[in-house]
Amino acid sequence: MKPGKLKVYELFFEVPKDYAKPSSGTIQLFARSVSKHEKTAAPLTDEEQRKKDQKPWFVYLQGGPGGACTPPQSNPITNVVLERGYQMLYLDQRGTGLSTPVSAGTLALEGDLHRQADYLKLFRADSIVKDCEAVRKILTEDYSAELKKWSVFGQSFGGFCVLTYLSKYPDGLREAFTSGGLAPIGRTADQVYKATFQRVMERNTEYYSKFPEDVEIIHNLALHIKSKGGLPLPSGGVLTVRGLLTLGRNFGFEGGLDLVHDLILRATSDLRQFQLITRPTLSALESSLSFDDTVLYAVLHEPIYNEGVASNWAADRVGRTLREFQWLSGSPQSPSTVREMPLYFSGEMIYPFLFDLFPELEKLKNVADILAKYSGWPELYDEWQLARNEVPLYAATFVNDMYVDFGLAQETAKLVKNCKQYITNSMYHDAIRSQTDEVMKKLFALRDDSLD
Repeated sequence: MKPGKLKVYELFFEVPKDYAKPSSGTIQLFARSVSKHEKTAAPLTDEEQRKKDQKPWFVYLQGGPGGACTPPQSNPITNVVLERGYQMLYLDQRGTGLSTPVSAGTLALEGDLHRQADYLKLFRADSIVKDCEAVRKILTEDYSAELKKWSVFGQSFGGFCVLTYLSKYPDGLREAFTSGGLAPIGRTADQVYKATFQRVMERNTEYYSKFPEDVEIIHNLALHIKSKGGLPLPSGGVLTVRGLLTLGRNFGFEGGLDLVHDLILRATSDLRQFQLITRPTLSALESSLSFDDTVLYAVLHEPIYNEGVASNWAADRVGRTLREFQWLSGSPQSPSTVREMPLYFSGEMIYPFLFDLFPELEKLKNVADILAKYSGWPELYDEWQLARNEVPLYAATFVNDMYVDFGLAQETAKLVKNCKQYITNSMYHDAIRSQTDEVMKKLFALRDDSLD
C-alpha cells in the first residue's frame, strides 16, 4: 500500500497530568490515526461515512521508555494491520514525541528538583494506560458496543504497558499483542540486570568471534581516549572510555555487531591517518551513545521495573560485581592483559556516570539520583488479575533477546492466562522493524489458526 493510499488524522487530546489529582493540571497527548484511503463509487451520506469509518481500533505503543512513534507511512506494521481490517492509532506516550515531551528545559519549568522528580514519577506504564483508556473512550464514544473495545500492540516497553493494561483495564481490550515485551513481572531491577548482563556477555563473545582483530584495536582506542582525558563531542559532551564501552547497547539489534564494528573501524582509521578522530566520526559515535534527545529513557530506565522498592542504580551495582565489567569501577585493563581479556561492551544499562558525559543529562543528574533512591513506586501489575485474564495475548518472544531476558519472559508467560507465544531463536529484539511481515504473520497465526 503506497503512502498516498493512507488517510491520516493528527489528533491532540488533553488528559490529567496526575490522575490521582485531576486538579493539578493537564498535559497534551498526540496521536495519528490511519486508515485506508478508499474512494467510493457514489458519494456517501454523513451517516453512511460514519458507519464505514467505524472499524476496530488497533493501537501501537512504541518501546522505550521515551520512544515516540514514527509516522504511519514510515512504519512497516501499518500496511500489515490495515490489510487485516483495522484502523490504527499511533499514540505518542506521555513525555515523548508531541505528547508534552520531557527535556531538561521543559522539566525545569516544573520547579525545584523534588517537583521535577514528582513530575517524572507520572510517566510510567500506570499513567500511560490511563491515558490510553481516556483516549479510547473519546474515540469510541459513538461506536457500537462490540467496537468500543480495542486491540493493543506493544513493542518492548510498549509490551510492558500492555501487561499493565491487562492488569488494570482489561474491559477496554479486545486482544493484545507484544513483541519482545513480556515484562519481568515480580522481579526487581537487580534481578533483571543479573539476567541481562549474562546475555550481554554472550553477545560480546559473539562480537569478538566475528571481529577478533577488534580485541587489540579497542584496547588501543581506549588508551588513546584515556591519554587525551576524553574527547570533546560535537554537541558539547565528552567521549570517555566508559562511555565508549556503552556502545554495546546496539548488540541486541539485527546488524548491531556490524554497526559497532563500523564505528570502531572509522575511529581507528581516523587515528591511523590523522592521529585524531574526525568530527564526522565523533558525531556518529555521539549519535549511538547520547540520550540528550531522549532523556526520559535515561531517567526512567530502572524505575520502569520498580514496585515498592528503589533501584539505587541497580545496573551499576550489579555490573561492578562482574569481572568482565570492572571498568565500571575504574580504568580498563592495561595493554598486557589484551590477550587475556578483551574489553567488554555494556548493554542498554544506564549508569550514573552517563549523567556526567552529555550536556542534557548533566542537567538531570540530581533528579535522576532522587528517582533512583525513591522506594514509593506503586504497583504496575496485578498478578491475580493476570492469572484470570480473559483477553487473548499473543506474544512474539525471542530466545536471544538481550534486553528482555527470555527466561524471565517465560516466567511471565506462565503468569498470564490466555497467553500464546511465537518463540524463535532466529530473530532479535527489533524483529518487528527488521522482519515485520514474518513477525506479524506469526502473531496473527496464533490468533487465527488452530493448534490442531
